[in-house]
Amino acid sequence: MVIRSKGTRSKSRYIMRKKPRAHGISSITRALQTFQIGDSVSITIDSAVHKGMPHHRFQGFTGKVEGMQGNAYLVGVVVGNKHKILVVRPEHLGRVA
Repeated sequence: MVIRSKGTRSKSRYIMRKKPRAHGISSITRALQTFQIGDSVSITIDSAVHKGMPHHRFQGFTGKVEGMQGNAYLVGVVVGNKHKILVVRPEHLGRVA
């Protein structure tokens, strides 16, 4: 019998899929974007960049930037009644208007 994989990207086949025109190397501007503390951001995972990727359960969530940790941002997200802090690099974040 084959043992089922239990990695961080397991069961994420459709969540992390890209549209055909979005395949390939990501834009450098996504990696260089900056946010201020208190900004509202949405978590949009770029599956081409593995570094600083949050868990796929947080795909599509909206949170607030609470600080920085190296080149990554600390993003506060409310899941149910719990407040969670994620360490996410800017490639996986987008601005919320």
